[in-house]
Amino acid sequence: MGENNTISENAKVPYLFASGAITRTLDKVISAATPGRFTQDFLSTKLGIKGGSARPVIPFLKRTGFLNSDGTPTDLYGEFRSDSLRGNAAAQALKIGYSNLYEMNEYAHDLEDKDLKALIVQATGFAADSSTIKAIQASFKALKSYASFEEPKKPKAPANVCSTENKTKIEKEQTPSAVNERIELRPSNLDLRLGYTINLNLPATTDIVVYNAIFKSLKEHLLDK
Repeated sequence: MGENNTISENAKVPYLFASGAITRTLDKVISAATPGRFTQDFLSTKLGIKGGSARPVIPFLKRTGFLNSDGTPTDLYGEFRSDSLRGNAAAQALKIGYSNLYEMNEYAHDLEDKDLKALIVQATGFAADSSTIKAIQASFKALKSYASFEEPKKPKAPANVCSTENKTKIEKEQTPSAVNERIELRPSNLDLRLGYTINLNLPATTDIVVYNAIFKSLKEHLLDK
């Protein structure tokens, strides 16, 4: 296999010997408009990635999930162009392209260089000192540089959403007794009409004079006020 070529379609991992082309291409992908099909002409003319090192870029993007087999950009390609989604998209692409490494170690991206190299050697069967192992490791790290494996942050509650504590406080303040305490009565412009019920415990007597005296007192002191 000559240099400047990706590993064959039957091989286990994608790579470029000139791994810098991965970084240059992905940087351009972020700013350039999404094409209908990602072709060699688009790569060289629109993105400015030219020369022999550019040829294996498209197979690499297909193997990592950025492009469909016909060269059309995938949803992952669009997510990578978004500032807020780029880290997660690159992490997904890394796991797609290097799935065999992740099957052996789900935290392959956290490995030190020597441990990552050992994992690649184990997964591919290439000699540890081969230029292919170096190219695979460099390509892996080039894509990893865009990736974020942190859990997405939960969105903050909108400012107008009350916490449970504040909600309880507000409900407490809005009870009838509290509301009544805040009412300022102005007799000059307040038409207040009250109704009330009077319960009387009358003495046990048959003397009508007693009843007359009681109702007369009520009329004079309460009903005529």
